[in-house]
Amino acid sequence: MYRAVALKALREQLGLSDADALALAADQAQIRLETQDGATRVWLDGDEVTHDIRTPDVTEAASRVSAQPRVREALVKQQRACGAAGGVVMEGRDIGTVVFPDADLKIFLDASAGVRTRRRVADLAAQGIPATAETVGRQMAERDMRDSHWAASPLVRAPDAVLIETDGITAEEVAQRIVDLCRARGAVA
Repeated sequence: MYRAVALKALREQLGLSDADALALAADQAQIRLETQDGATRVWLDGDEVTHDIRTPDVTEAASRVSAQPRVREALVKQQRACGAAGGVVMEGRDIGTVVFPDADLKIFLDASAGVRTRRRVADLAAQGIPATAETVGRQMAERDMRDSHWAASPLVRAPDAVLIETDGITAEEVAQRIVDLCRARGAVA
């Protein structure tokens, strides 16, 4: 959702530090998430933007946009509305600490900087976007530093979140561990 607002800000050429313009963009953004064939697809203001929100420019902008407290307020409201009926799985840097602090199960996924960098370079390459490990690693470190020092909703692990270190395991193995945790808590049959 933050990536979608960042894309909207870039498309509308809003200043990434213009709190008023970004808050208005977040309030007005019509964001829809749908799962199709096991993948989440994202729509912004009626346009499907699933791939557009994964570009390096949007990634960088999303970190800056999401640091704005009024943007966070607007999107937290939308996220809570999505999960009001329960039975949802959400991911995000503050889902377990701010959006749903009383969630039945919180998981904090982590990986070493090197592994995260290799994965992101591979993701970008799959999209046809050239990137070096040095550049991606530097950008990720800067973004993580910024995100963990926000005044509102910093990136932190919730005290009751289960930590899953993902170095050396596949996405399928991570998913299986999560399903196993859900089953252990009676959340999945």
